[in-house]
Order: sequence, then C-alpha cells, then structure tokens
Amino acid sequence: MFEGPFEETMERLKELIEEEKPPSVISVGDIVSRNMLEHNIVLNVLIVDNKTMRKPIEPIMVDVEQILCANNPSGTITDEAWTAIKQAIEHKGRVKVMVEGEEDLLTIVTVLSAPNGAFVVYGQPRKGIVVVKVTQETKEKMRRIVDSMEQSSKS
Repeated sequence: MFEGPFEETMERLKELIEEEKPPSVISVGDIVSRNMLEHNIVLNVLIVDNKTMRKPIEPIMVDVEQILCANNPSGTITDEAWTAIKQAIEHKGRVKVMVEGEEDLLTIVTVLSAPNGAFVVYGQPRKGIVVVKVTQETKEKMRRIVDSMEQSSKS
C-alpha cells in the first residue's frame, strides 16, 4: 500500500511501473482511475461505477477502444461482471468497464483474470492506493475469498 495524497502515491506508482514494466495495468474505482489518468499513467483497463463512497460523481471521459457494461449489485460478484472483466483484460487496447451497481468486490475478479505480473490498483479511501502484483500466490488468495463467499451464500 502506498499511503499519502494522490500526488505522492501516483509518483511512487509511476516509478514502480517503470521499474517492473508490468504486462498490463488495471484500475478498479473511479477516483484512483481518474488520478492515474491525470498523472499520465497508462491504463489498459479501468473498472468504474461513476460513484465514490456510493455517491454519484462526474463520469471519467477518456479515449477507449471499447466500453463494456455489467450489472453488479452491491456486495456481489455477478457472472456478467466476470465476463466483462475477462473480455476487457483479453482485449489489446484500452477498455473501460462500466459497472451498474458497485465495483468494490471486482478487484478479486480482476486479480483472478489478469495475467501474472499485471498490476491491479485500487484506492483505499482517506489512506492511499493499493497495488496488487498478480502472482500465483495472489490468485490463490483471491480464489480462497471467492470460495468462502460461495460457501457462506449456500448456508
């Protein structure tokens, strides 16, 4: 986690990207996506819901090759969201995934769908940003979370 104001966290993120050269950079969340774009950080996929802290905000205007839409109610991960994120990650140009509902839990799907080495970046309100480097280990952690969610939904 990079703590601090966006000016600092974005500079640190830029340095990390230059150092590690990930195969793709994916953002989950409107504020972090907007800040990454404003700081000229190349994004392959941005996943947004036009809200911050559940309050509507101005949509992000950015050139993309494709916009995918998915319904994903709060506190859930829908098949539709899985499909849209997988398609976005497989696409070769920049893709915006527009979520109707909430994108918070979609970081899990993104890590599970992204190639090893990719960076998945999301905001931590009033703290900073979290950068997840996708590895077999991070995928296994996310898989365990999904499995426990599925178990609790069955009980």
